[in-house]
Amino acid sequence: MKHSLLSSSLLAVSLVVSAQTAPLEELLARYQSAGASSFDATRGAQLWQQTVTPAGEAQARSCGTCHTDDLRAAGKHARTGKAIDALAPAANPKRLTDIDTMEKWLTRNCKWTWGRACTPQEKGDLLSFIKSR
Repeated sequence: MKHSLLSSSLLAVSLVVSAQTAPLEELLARYQSAGASSFDATRGAQLWQQTVTPAGEAQARSCGTCHTDDLRAAGKHARTGKAIDALAPAANPKRLTDIDTMEKWLTRNCKWTWGRACTPQEKGDLLSFIKSR
């Protein structure tokens, strides 16, 4: 009985984890089909910390400017002051669960932070970094 209950619990946890990572894995596969190579959380961390002063802006910024360098912590938008929930899936299980949401925010945030669109490689590396937290 204990063995059966344990097996059922492990299966349930496995299914939940699979359901949560499926959208992310699908999006990463799309980026690879667009020409990206394998993704690397270390490269993603370097991108996260990269400081840029976009054209026409006075202040330099990085991803951590709004999201903080601790992805498990809540952040605050530098310009609007709007609260931003934690990005790390360990702290916020809703993160990395919806392809449209991931694409929307990567598109907006790359343009706002770096003044340009991110490449599929950069998006995949950033998502790998976020997932690792």
